[in-house]
Amino acid sequence: MKRFAMLLGVTSVVAVVGWNSLPLLANVGPEVLSVSEGDAARGAYLARASGCIACHTSIDDGGPPLAGGPGLKTPFGTFYAPNLTTDKQHGIGGWTLEQFAAALRKGVSPDGRPYYPAFPYSFYTGLSDQDIADLWAAFRTVPPVSRPSEPHRLNFPFNQRDGLNLWQTMFFKEGRLVESDVEDETYRRGAYLVESAAHCAACHTPRNTFGALDREQAYAGSRSLLSDEGRIPAITSDALRQAGWSVKDLAYALQSGIKPDGDVFGGSMGEVVRDGTGYLQRQDLEAMAYYLLNRQK
Repeated sequence: MKRFAMLLGVTSVVAVVGWNSLPLLANVGPEVLSVSEGDAARGAYLARASGCIACHTSIDDGGPPLAGGPGLKTPFGTFYAPNLTTDKQHGIGGWTLEQFAAALRKGVSPDGRPYYPAFPYSFYTGLSDQDIADLWAAFRTVPPVSRPSEPHRLNFPFNQRDGLNLWQTMFFKEGRLVESDVEDETYRRGAYLVESAAHCAACHTPRNTFGALDREQAYAGSRSLLSDEGRIPAITSDALRQAGWSVKDLAYALQSGIKPDGDVFGGSMGEVVRDGTGYLQRQDLEAMAYYLLNRQK
């Protein structure tokens, strides 16, 4: 899914402070979960909501599920989502549940290296222990595909992955999503989907010089870092209401890709619907729409 091609200018920081000043990765502690048994059906649903299928599957080419995604071209180079099938050599078949959790919630690979935040672990860090176990159970049902992951083709100096250690120290905060104290259950469900699983802010929030989200302008719209895409619109509650969106219209658009005026979502948002939100239940789509239209800053 092309919306995941969010890269950081982290190596610019490294150039300023120097390689010898890089801190050790701050998020390599063991990941301990309170549950070990997951629900594969719930995990499969969550994988759709979270964009896992879309990003890690070459859908347009008819590729096997989770065997690796298409190239995402950005000014920094091209990113490729890796093989997540149960193949032990080329996929995650040799991983443990704890390593899977560390990847999703800490942005750290089994060998302790940081991931580029084109992989939206800064949102997945909000997933619960049960969410992680459910996703793991679902992923374990995927047939192995013996195909190596396509390596990223990044321009220098962005191909210097060690610089991400510093970026994580400066900009990444690990932790579960704090549940809203609003009593409205629909609002709380929408907050969970929008703020963590579906990670809508990853595209709709501008970023600072180093690629970290500008939280002061959450959902205010942003220029896409994808080479073939322009500006991504604001989806603040004010912007949506001024544009005439209702909960019903927005929920339907997230399910069908069709706007109230009959036009359709294009670019990466079209792919979000086709491969992700189009599979969600109506009550979840309505919860997402309700939250976005009533979001409290």
